[in-house]
Amino acid sequence: MNIKFELNGKQVQFSVDGSMRALDLLRENCGITGPKEGCGSGECGACAVWIDGVTKLSCLMLAAQLHGRKVTTIEGLATDDVPHPLQQSFAEKGAVQCGYCTPGMIMTAAELLENEKMPDREMIRKAISGNICRCTGYHKIVDAVEDAAEIMQEMKS
Repeated sequence: MNIKFELNGKQVQFSVDGSMRALDLLRENCGITGPKEGCGSGECGACAVWIDGVTKLSCLMLAAQLHGRKVTTIEGLATDDVPHPLQQSFAEKGAVQCGYCTPGMIMTAAELLENEKMPDREMIRKAISGNICRCTGYHKIVDAVEDAAEIMQEMKS
């Protein structure tokens, strides 16, 4: 089947098998490496992307479900020259260790910050609760999200 969708601001078109997952299309056909295969069952959040501005797990979606949609991955969250405040804060706060969960974690946190300008620590923890990190213990991740929220508010002032 033929599908067309917007990927990180660019229109793309593919012929896909009806059983192909969105994650596999993004990684194998589009060269997008941010979303990762973690669990393959929607438990870890490593494959998180935005579909029409809402965080979705690409391992649970069929590629055909992308037809006509707007897909944003970590690669499309910022420009090459200017990182998203979350990307910058994750680096500065040491919220990245192995980095495997980072793209999905940032996509989830970015949706939170789109909808909630100054979330408290409990709101942040709840928002990222579907993303598993086996390295950091989450404290630095929550610090980074909190810091990015402040930076984003300063940028709007």
